[in-house]
Amino acid sequence: MGAEHPDSLAARSNLALSYWRAGRTGEAIPLLEQAVADHERLLGAQHPGTLNARNNLALSYWQAGRTGEAIPLLEQVVADHERLQGAQRPGSLMARNNLAASYRDAGRTGEAIPLLEQVVADSQRLQGAQHSTTLMARVNLAHAYRKAGRTGEAIPLLEQVVADSQRLQGAQHPNALAARTNLALSYRQAGRTVEAIVIEEHVVAERERLLGAEHPDTLIARDNLAWLLLGGGSHRGSDPPPGTGRRRPRAAAGCRAPRHPDRSE
Repeated sequence: MGAEHPDSLAARSNLALSYWRAGRTGEAIPLLEQAVADHERLLGAQHPGTLNARNNLALSYWQAGRTGEAIPLLEQVVADHERLQGAQRPGSLMARNNLAASYRDAGRTGEAIPLLEQVVADSQRLQGAQHSTTLMARVNLAHAYRKAGRTGEAIPLLEQVVADSQRLQGAQHPNALAARTNLALSYRQAGRTVEAIVIEEHVVAERERLLGAEHPDTLIARDNLAWLLLGGGSHRGSDPPPGTGRRRPRAAAGCRAPRHPDRSE
């Protein structure tokens, strides 16, 4: 079995995804860049495996804070999914969710919000209100509302998502933890700092227990908690500033984690 055998491609991609999930993005990205090149050369630019590889690379760029590189790649992934599979397929819905989350993190909330509102509506209609993609899109929409200063819309949406995620997926599920952090930051934005601190203290404890003290998600949660304890910045409506040590470009959830090369959606 040579380096260009499909099993070899899958093995390298799986190694990259293992690095990604461990927060070792710097090691994941070169492997994923090579995976994209290999898939395009061996399978063609429109093969499902190639689309998956490009999606995984874009999400790794996004995780590393390289949003400017992630967005055009995700825009291409969305266009390819919709052209090849149709706009209503699960893979297309998730690609649009990922693109909208990247727009949001780049400060382009005017583009992110209508896209996320459409993803939520489509996912609820096609997959149901309790589907994991729908729950994730609702978290992302609420996060975008919060970043746009629309806290009054973000809080009730997040309160419902927290309840739904914990009931359907468990309190330790990434969607539930992400929703709770976004709810804490929305409460702080609304001046409800004591409630925000209590929620984020629980999130930190869960992330430390599930991921370890040095995982990037744990570090972000601790940074968020420290920021809340210090009073949440000098003005209402701000997110934790980059200087607090946030190592990934989001306060909580956003894009779905990269997929294994042998999975399709």
